[in-house]
Amino acid sequence: MNTYTDDALSIQEEEAMVDEAFQKLLDAYLSSPHRKKVEVITKAFNFARHAHKGVRRLSGEPYIMHPLAVAQIACSEIGLGSTSICSALLHDVVEDTDYTVEDIANIFGDKIAQIVDGLTKISGGIFGDKASLQAENFRKLLLTMSDDIRVILIKICDRLHNMRTLASQPANKQYKIAGETLYIYAPLANRLGLNKVKTELEDLSFRYEHPHEYELIQAKLNMTQEKRTALFEEFTAPIYQALDKLGLEYEIKARVKTPYSIWSKMQTKHITFDEIYDILAVRIIFKPKPDVSEINECFNIYVAITSLYKSHPDRLRDWLSHPKANGYQALHVTLMSHLGQWIEVQIRSQRMDEVAEHGFAAHWKYKDGDVVIENDEDRELDNWLGTIKEILDDPQPDAMDFLDSIKLNLFASEIFVFTPKGEIKTLPAGSTALDFAFIIHSFLGTHCIGAKVNHKLVPLSHKLSSGDQVEIITSKSQHVMPEWINLVYTAKARNKIQVALRKDARYIQRQGEEIIKKFFDENELVMTTAILDKLTKMHELAKRDDLYYAIGNKDIELGDKDLDVALGKKGEKQAGGGWRRYVPFVKNTPTKEEKTTPAGNGIGVDSSNDLFVVGKDFNKKMPIFITDDNINNFIFPDCCNCVPGDDILGFINNKKHIEIHNRACSVANKLKSSYGNRIIDAKWATKDHFFEATITLKGIDELGLLNKITQVLSSDFNINMTKLFISSDNGIAEGYINLRIHHRNEVEKILTELKSITALTEVKQTK
Repeated sequence: MNTYTDDALSIQEEEAMVDEAFQKLLDAYLSSPHRKKVEVITKAFNFARHAHKGVRRLSGEPYIMHPLAVAQIACSEIGLGSTSICSALLHDVVEDTDYTVEDIANIFGDKIAQIVDGLTKISGGIFGDKASLQAENFRKLLLTMSDDIRVILIKICDRLHNMRTLASQPANKQYKIAGETLYIYAPLANRLGLNKVKTELEDLSFRYEHPHEYELIQAKLNMTQEKRTALFEEFTAPIYQALDKLGLEYEIKARVKTPYSIWSKMQTKHITFDEIYDILAVRIIFKPKPDVSEINECFNIYVAITSLYKSHPDRLRDWLSHPKANGYQALHVTLMSHLGQWIEVQIRSQRMDEVAEHGFAAHWKYKDGDVVIENDEDRELDNWLGTIKEILDDPQPDAMDFLDSIKLNLFASEIFVFTPKGEIKTLPAGSTALDFAFIIHSFLGTHCIGAKVNHKLVPLSHKLSSGDQVEIITSKSQHVMPEWINLVYTAKARNKIQVALRKDARYIQRQGEEIIKKFFDENELVMTTAILDKLTKMHELAKRDDLYYAIGNKDIELGDKDLDVALGKKGEKQAGGGWRRYVPFVKNTPTKEEKTTPAGNGIGVDSSNDLFVVGKDFNKKMPIFITDDNINNFIFPDCCNCVPGDDILGFINNKKHIEIHNRACSVANKLKSSYGNRIIDAKWATKDHFFEATITLKGIDELGLLNKITQVLSSDFNINMTKLFISSDNGIAEGYINLRIHHRNEVEKILTELKSITALTEVKQTK
């Protein structure tokens, strides 16, 4: 009886928790400017609640709490309306229950059903072992965007809630989800202008992938909070007075750099927390006067504050005349405070601030479930969707190449260049003259021999900068070269080059096929697939098309060796199928199998190379420990050179061996996004093993500098140096030190001590 009462009480508490969450959603919706379609939202909630009844998340809470949370994010944090809220509430119903898209359409209408169907397609699907689950899912995500952009907005809401509740997942899943979030979803949110969402996704990913660094930076931010507050108040006091004189309605906010952005800057610039000067920024948000344009008011404020503080000549950023592709508009200026510190000031109107926080969603109103585009800024979204279609046009993208195309073209910084007639073209930063040619027209690209940039002749590989005026030079005799792939940056150019190369390759392959047919006919042989495969293998090629191409391209001349392979045993003429089919007792030579000995948790050791081999019984949820005894059983790729103390993960490669990567490694980021089901948790347990580390130095050459460096290494830390090289040129000393260390902490301590030598201006680890 008591058990029944406890269960009933627990159920009642859960029901109350769900009701409270739904009421919170309704309150947020009713306070929004959207039309009040409470009835359909309530209907969707009750439907989803019934569909997910009895199902729980890994955290133990009722599953309906997840759709409610996603709907809450869509409503409160992105500003979407009833159609999106209903779709968010229903987004897992078709995938996880017996209800169909047709059921959704019959009850809630075609528009909601279309969005739910798009979200279901993203999550569903069956793929082969070598297929990239994340790349395929992302491809589907992009394909659905052209139907309704709200699909991707709700998917981002879904990912944000998953990240907020990631603690309930095992470590290997945390690395996978955090990695693909940082690699794909955070840049995607940024590209759609969802700055707050992007920032939180980055910080949550950082928190799970590098928990120790996250806690250290957060602690330092807390310790320096009081100092930043004093700096903000001292800096903004005269600005308040100046803006009051202008008669503006405004607010001034402090913006503090996030832990992830601080860590990223520390990594890329090889600096410490204390060396980052722009942790604090100031944001001025104003309500424009009826008789003054927003842009003019921004510059009025700029003039007022630059009369108070000296501005940095190279740090003015004008996104007013040419907004970012995600719609962002603002004027950024960096000023020198009276305390001797540079502070960035961001000037924007209330509308600009709304766009900065909510992105493209800030431009939309919803009427009867349809999207109404309000202004010309949304043409940028149409251009972006056009870029997506260009990327998807390539019929054979590898998973990793596909994700790279997305990263390079959708999330890249932009430059603005001019045609000879003065028309502006937008390209990703890093684009070349050849990219520009393909952007203008495919004919210009395929026949391009050079370009004039600002009236000066440049090669195809010349990288363009904002403000360049570009004229393309063509020749009818020019044709696409294979090396052009390495000269372009954009998806459109790469796609057009690949199409042209495949067309040329097919022609050469057909020629090769004719040559090999003639060779077989002259020697009275039957051309079978088995013989062609043997010839392909003999010439160390991957597939038959490569053989045809090599023959057609005159890279291979068929001769006696090819004839011997085709004739088979004792020079007998073959019929289709090969000589072995006439000798049934002769078995094919078996391929060399890996002979393994068990090492625990479904892992064996390959006797041929002493590497671990992951078996079918391996439990991916269990961490692997790297010890002094088994460290040589793992593969340590050169991309990141892990040492104890690094945050690491394991990756099961195609040969079932285990690679160890730094979690922040660029290769690891791609692996997490493309092959997340092969990621495993890895931990250090070494004590006596030595690792190589390289520290590079640069500074002012002074008397006794070398002695100071060696004193730090030998006396203070008792570190074993394997190599020390220092050279001096015109008073500048440069060099490097190779060390043998046990742990990353040793390197960090050495770097700190070396940086205390005043003559050294640059000290960093490069390996």
